[in-house]
Amino acid sequence: MAHPPFVPYGPPRLPLDVSRRRADAFHAVLDGRRSVRQFSRDPVPRDLLERLVAAASTAPSGAHMQPWTFVAISDPGLKQRLREAAEAEERINYEKRFPKEWLEDLAPFGTDFVKEHLTDAPWVVVVFEQRHGWAPGGGTRKHYYVTESVGIAVGMFLAAATVAGLSTLVHTPSPMSFLSKVLARPSNESAFCVIPVGYPAEGARVPDLSRKRLDAVLVVDPPAAG
Repeated sequence: MAHPPFVPYGPPRLPLDVSRRRADAFHAVLDGRRSVRQFSRDPVPRDLLERLVAAASTAPSGAHMQPWTFVAISDPGLKQRLREAAEAEERINYEKRFPKEWLEDLAPFGTDFVKEHLTDAPWVVVVFEQRHGWAPGGGTRKHYYVTESVGIAVGMFLAAATVAGLSTLVHTPSPMSFLSKVLARPSNESAFCVIPVGYPAEGARVPDLSRKRLDAVLVVDPPAAG
């Protein structure tokens, strides 16, 4: 494998007040993000969705393998098939698979096995992780830190959608193997998550949540062990 050439890198260093303003503005946008389950059927143009995926694909990945595939679905018939398959699995989850504690934690959010967001949202994006790649001469090519890499890309996709004024929901039906079958994905891919993308429906409601305080999620200069 040929090594990529190294090129100079020197983005402009911003004045600290500019950096702080940008960081505050970005935080303000993301702090308004909520998971939406009630979507409008108003269309979102394909070029806007492509911009979100392009932003997500700037994510770092192990050995720059970029082990993700974003499968975007707008076809109503295919979305209906996904919904029917997802609801079949989720019904079993809620009735048999989910432990009592999980159901109790979910109860305040009012979720159930009905997944109307899969047919209402104009786009449903299914993100797949590529467990390995394919070598040019045949055989497989190892991918590294696949789950971590794909998780970062998904986070960047959600941030890009929020900045663009769109709403999303991270949906992880379990098990997810039906997604590979319905979408005819190759054998080296496994479904990672499902993300409906669009605008909130008129009258959409979300839980009134607060996030953890900064001092609950940030530790600065912890004392060394021992």
